[in-house]
Amino acid sequence: MPAMPETPGRLRVLVLAPYLNANALGEVYSIFRWVEALSERCDLTVLTVGTDPHALPAQLPNARVVALKSPDLLQTVPRFTAMVKPWLPVFFRWARRWIRRELSGGTRWDVAHQMLPQAMRYPCPLKGLGLPYVIGPLGGSLSTPRGFEQDVASGGLLSRLRRLDRLRLSRDPWLRGGYENANLILGVAPYVRDTLAECGVPVRRFEPVLERSHEGRLPTIDRRSGSGEAHLLHVGRAIRTKGLRDVIRAMARLGDLPGVRLTSAGDGPDLEACRLEAKALGVEDRVEFLGRVPRDDVDRLYENADVFCFPSFREPMGGVFFEAMEFGLPVIAAARGGPDFILDDTCAIRLPVETPEQFAADIAGAIRDLAADPDRRRRMGRAAQDRLRGFGGWADKAARLEDLYREVIAAKRTGPAL
Repeated sequence: MPAMPETPGRLRVLVLAPYLNANALGEVYSIFRWVEALSERCDLTVLTVGTDPHALPAQLPNARVVALKSPDLLQTVPRFTAMVKPWLPVFFRWARRWIRRELSGGTRWDVAHQMLPQAMRYPCPLKGLGLPYVIGPLGGSLSTPRGFEQDVASGGLLSRLRRLDRLRLSRDPWLRGGYENANLILGVAPYVRDTLAECGVPVRRFEPVLERSHEGRLPTIDRRSGSGEAHLLHVGRAIRTKGLRDVIRAMARLGDLPGVRLTSAGDGPDLEACRLEAKALGVEDRVEFLGRVPRDDVDRLYENADVFCFPSFREPMGGVFFEAMEFGLPVIAAARGGPDFILDDTCAIRLPVETPEQFAADIAGAIRDLAADPDRRRRMGRAAQDRLRGFGGWADKAARLEDLYREVIAAKRTGPAL
């Protein structure tokens, strides 16, 4: 695609964002919305990869989009492809060659930004190209609490491979070099800065940013559950780190509260173990396992719930918290990772994570407190929506990002030569 006409006074920004798509979910959708809003403010060039290279330019009419077609074979194993991203080395080599060719031909950008992928296990192809650059929002590489390491170690090959992230951050010179030379690193929460520091990666500048934003008017829901009643909701992939098993163990401590029930929405390798745990603990009559649920049905689950109980203890960000807050739900969460940054005490009960026994007991205590006090639940739900509004919309996020770009550019011009 030819270059877009430049607008005087606007920043010229190069964005790397593999698999950017308006129809995707999770981080890919969030970054699309960010890029879409940014294209209204800056002269944007986007390098991406996808199954249909012609689709994205229509979705981003205000940007110059250059797309590398991904192999069709990878679409036959979507989960493996999403987790391992085997196409990234090819994309990164292609991107470096393309950028060098454009620079040698006279194209100029004020700043470059690698937005995707978000996990801290992929090198940055922008290193050494002479452009000031930003990486992020980064997430992932969150450690497993010591008391849960044995449980998580049995979570399969991909789960075990995640344990290599910190080793690579400590030892891989190409990975470390991309972060060390970045003019700015954005993280989904402050723990990202701490993780890099623990691995000995020096960072020039770090800013925490929330990946997600709210999408307009927030619903008003009249919840009428009384004292001693609470419909709990857990939404997420059924893997050990998402805390579903811990909520089930907490339910076993609430036998005197038959009005407390739990709905789980989400499929995954730990789901059968959770079913067996519920049966063994005698709470299967108060726990509903829905498995995978269509998106529209999930919204109705939020509407019908009283409390969002999602104590994921290795959660890098957690888009489901934004969804729960949108629907005015009080939250029970782990006091670590992304949730500890997204939430505060006005809208959530955040719990320490030490051992499975302690965690289940604390979750049960939090459920008991909220079940006993419908007025508190309503206050926390209103506070959740107020906090979400305070995060701003996509236009606000793009404006903040443009300000950060200008600060990076100014610092590059006035700083010492590197």
